[in-house]
Amino acid sequence: MLKPVDDARMFEKMGQTLADTGNHEVHIIGFPSDKSRAYPNLILHPLQRFPRLGIQRVLAPFRIFRMIREINPDLLIVTTHELLIAAVAVRMMDKTPIIYDIRENYFRNILFLPSFPLFLRPILALWVRAWEKILSPFVNHMIVSEKGYLKELPFTGEGTVVIENKVKRDAIAPRTHTHPGTGMNLIFSGTIAESTGVFTAIQVATTLHESDPEVTLTIIGYCAQRETLQRIMALTADRDFIRLEGGDRLVPHDEIMSAIASADFGIIAYPPNPSTRNTVPTKLYEYLGSQLPILLINHPPWMELCAPYGAALIFDPRFVRSEVLLPQMRTTTFYTTAPGDDVFWEGEGRKLVELVEKC
Repeated sequence: MLKPVDDARMFEKMGQTLADTGNHEVHIIGFPSDKSRAYPNLILHPLQRFPRLGIQRVLAPFRIFRMIREINPDLLIVTTHELLIAAVAVRMMDKTPIIYDIRENYFRNILFLPSFPLFLRPILALWVRAWEKILSPFVNHMIVSEKGYLKELPFTGEGTVVIENKVKRDAIAPRTHTHPGTGMNLIFSGTIAESTGVFTAIQVATTLHESDPEVTLTIIGYCAQRETLQRIMALTADRDFIRLEGGDRLVPHDEIMSAIASADFGIIAYPPNPSTRNTVPTKLYEYLGSQLPILLINHPPWMELCAPYGAALIFDPRFVRSEVLLPQMRTTTFYTTAPGDDVFWEGEGRKLVELVEKC
């Protein structure tokens, strides 16, 4: 809800996992997709497009409330705080049980990320947290996408289930480019924002390209903030070794996974921020599952996840030295051990099915 109908977590992971049991018909409400998608026992209900901020977004929960009443589900899985009121209203009228899938710590995101004007952030953050606390007693079960949220979100309670945003095995595309062949293709994928490290990725790629002209960078994903996108385009206008895919449009997940398969290194370089301190980026699972070598910022929890597989070279974005980093990239043997089940979705899917069948 309030994500594309083919959003990777809703459609590809949770939706398909439940549909595959043969016991559930799954309906997904969300933004329209640029790509036609079909899957057995899975029905998509695209909304009309509307801007990220504006009256149409305020009215969206009322429209979705009517759609839910028409679908008349046996269970509601809500994936955003914005629709909790609509879901609780449905429960009070139809006694429909609710699962709240908490993907983000919305309080910290609003407070510490530049999505809203600075003076509004504390007000909006407290408003959202208050509604989550007020409405949580009406929720039957809660899911969190990060283990760290169990400490950050005390209102979730003891019965909260952790279902992490790991990568599905069948979403991984076959490798189409392998280092150290010709060129050295870097990739920055997923949400494009200053808070996810896109400008650090540009800086790293530029520094390496100055020493090796065969170094290239692909930035692929969606950028929600127009100012950020304009800044990226200005920075890369005269850098033909940097290619942007998406930007002002959503990129289907299978296209992102194909781009990962054709890369030599993935860059994960989130600037330190309380909103991401206790999270694991989805693309970290995607890179690990694809056995893509990673240029990884020196953040200990992510380093620990990569260490057993020999998956990453660690760097400090304040001191990127191409004469040190490039030889390491060319000579290091990565993935001395293949990633295990802790990287893949299938175990998380089993937890989801067990939870749903309890409702």
